[in-house]
Amino acid sequence: MDFWNDSCDLRELQEAVQKGAVGATSNPVIVHQAVQSAPQTWLPVLDQLVAANAHAGEDELAWLLVESVARRAAALLAPVHAATAGRKGRLCVQVNPQLYRDAERMVAHARHLAFIAPNIAVKIPATAAGLAAIEELTAAGICINATVSFSVAQALACAAAIERGLARTGAGAVAGDEPKRATSAPGAAIGAAASAAAASVVTIMVGRIEDHLQRVMERDRVTIEPGFVHWAGVAVFKRAVALFRARGYQARLLAAAYRHGLHWSELIGDGVIQSMPYRWWKQFDASGIEPQPTLDRPVEPRVVAALQAAFPDFRRAYGEEGMRPEEFAGFGASIHTLHQFLGGYQQLLELVRGRMLA
Repeated sequence: MDFWNDSCDLRELQEAVQKGAVGATSNPVIVHQAVQSAPQTWLPVLDQLVAANAHAGEDELAWLLVESVARRAAALLAPVHAATAGRKGRLCVQVNPQLYRDAERMVAHARHLAFIAPNIAVKIPATAAGLAAIEELTAAGICINATVSFSVAQALACAAAIERGLARTGAGAVAGDEPKRATSAPGAAIGAAASAAAASVVTIMVGRIEDHLQRVMERDRVTIEPGFVHWAGVAVFKRAVALFRARGYQARLLAAAYRHGLHWSELIGDGVIQSMPYRWWKQFDASGIEPQPTLDRPVEPRVVAALQAAFPDFRRAYGEEGMRPEEFAGFGASIHTLHQFLGGYQQLLELVRGRMLA
């Protein structure tokens, strides 16, 4: 199991790498938080960007700031990237969340972001448009992280899109790469361009599906045994792991959006990634609990049955074919998360606007 730091804050990430972290994530919300936590570092950088780009709008300046933060954070992971021949040591940077419906514009933005540093993975939302973008970017040899994902169906669809892209890698290599050998064999090694794409991951936001069920429980006055909802994300993740293995998908599953200890203690096992916020991994590290392999230990059937009986949306999240791709963006957890990401992007724009008008 690999450990990532769910933040690009430089102080947090440096400490995490010293503790064994082999990856990190960012998005406009996280970048805004990083700037707020270290204004002495980042506000001068933003002011220099404003001064040097007199005709740039706030959107352009916001992305120049994102790139500056990402470049510094990626450098902290560069030794891991080099030591693992690119399999690990990546910083994830998210495409503009406003583009979640537009595959073509997501691809264009992702191609730009991929060249911030050699060890970038680009985060693409698990929407219908996102699946098309994931396939195209994988075919171009770009490492991706599928995000805004809460269900088995989304995870499987993203992994399948990666496989389709890997099969096309020879035809879709990034400009400047050597010509690559294409293959249609699932799970095959496909040359140097595919080595980056084959390091791609598929996220399941285990805490956010539980947040959604908690909101449904309060709204609809659902009665269920206390604590059962805390197993929902764990159950979804474990089922996805089993199906990824059965289908031989190359992409690795990543657990994110931590809410409680089960999201750590119940997902320990080979071949997966835990992307933990700084305060959570610090808490786990100090707990004195000896980690045990739990990934292959099933959630109690009575818990899964109770969740399925109480929540139609859990059935949708847990089912292998619980949702069609055109339904992904309209799933309750997706709607809530996209609202938060879009709101966080606006906060980043407000920060930039304030420095422009200072």
